[in-house]
Amino acid sequence: MKLFKILAVLCVTTTLTFTIASCAPTYKSEGTGGYIDDTVITTKVKSALFGTKNFKSTEIKVETFKGRVQLSGFVTSKQAINQAIEVTRRVPGVRSVSNKMQIK
Repeated sequence: MKLFKILAVLCVTTTLTFTIASCAPTYKSEGTGGYIDDTVITTKVKSALFGTKNFKSTEIKVETFKGRVQLSGFVTSKQAINQAIEVTRRVPGVRSVSNKMQIK
């Protein structure tokens, strides 16, 4: 019976260790907290772009990874690209902005 309790505790400990370790961030993937932070940044960037006057933000895709924001999609002019980048840089939490937008 004592051996059974030791094995049960060992199994539970091992399972908890692997569960906690799977939530930790690595170089190429985010942890749970980082994913939530990036989701918040993405939402704030989309809101800021949507709230900009005289600007069509519906064709811009926003992706965030570890605070680095990538803007892609189509805009009507070079000024629109510059405006989108500038608006994105002003959002709290944005570390850098990558431009993959194209003029249509």
